[in-house]
Amino acid sequence: MQHIFAAAISTIVAGMLAATVAYPVTASGQSSSTKLPKLIKIVVPFAPGASTDIFARLLGQKLAVRNESTVTVENRGGASGVIGAEYVSRAAADGSTLMVHSTPFTASPAVQPKLPFDPVKGFAPIAMLARGPLFFVIADDLPYRSLAQLFDAARANKGRFNYGSTGIGSSHHLNTALLNSMAGSEMTHVPYKGGGLAVTDLIVGRIQVMLFSYSTVMPHVKSGKIRALAVSSQSRSRFAPDLPTISETVPGFSVNAWWGVFAPGATPQPIVNHLNAEIRAIVSLPEMRAAFEKEGVDSVSMTADEFTAFVRSDLDKWRNVARKLKIVVE
Repeated sequence: MQHIFAAAISTIVAGMLAATVAYPVTASGQSSSTKLPKLIKIVVPFAPGASTDIFARLLGQKLAVRNESTVTVENRGGASGVIGAEYVSRAAADGSTLMVHSTPFTASPAVQPKLPFDPVKGFAPIAMLARGPLFFVIADDLPYRSLAQLFDAARANKGRFNYGSTGIGSSHHLNTALLNSMAGSEMTHVPYKGGGLAVTDLIVGRIQVMLFSYSTVMPHVKSGKIRALAVSSQSRSRFAPDLPTISETVPGFSVNAWWGVFAPGATPQPIVNHLNAEIRAIVSLPEMRAAFEKEGVDSVSMTADEFTAFVRSDLDKWRNVARKLKIVVE
């Protein structure tokens, strides 16, 4: 009996010790799974100065204060965002490397079949930051005062009008090509290395049409150098309430520019959720809203799951468009 009793006591004590040792390991694991690193890098896959860069730097400042951490922003531009995205897809999946990307994130995979990363498995979408319409603008010396007049002329004169973009297969190219297809018009695509160069040629009349963001074209619209005819969003924009939507002339057409935060694909869900909560709190701040409004866009609050669903839907949409219009970048 004593032998049996001693064995039982030994078993109980061993179990208690095992539980005591296991508890702090589990607790530590739970804590570290949601705690953000003290050194965080935000990669911007474009050159400094544009909207994506502006949003990333302001986000970094706010995240550093909230997380009591050091947040740096690193520009890794090139290939419509592909170079920076590849770098992030291979980074440590612990919340220490993030990326602020925009509309080209879903456009590039549609036209580049041999990307050095998987746009779905390679990234964990964290949160959308902002979203806003594009503006359909024309050279000021053209006589057209409405989108209907412009497309009537374009259909009657195939190839007469040139439209600018930031490159073959860029989101601007896909957006305008889709619009032309839906409107039944044929315009000639002229790719540029930047929106500023395209606007310059629009002003002097080398091209006649652009579908670009508020920050790129609106200063020139306000100065009278170019003319805005419509916005690309489903409803009218509060930043230009007198402009009709493109869909009022071309039913069913609706696109927006958007910006969002991504992490490497294997990032644990607790970190994704923690970052999502932090970012959603940050984009609601008055100074963030003011920064977005200056660029002609609105802040957006989405869960990580909602943003993931949006990104995958956008990927499918532009892949279908590129396939239908036979737009491929080798």
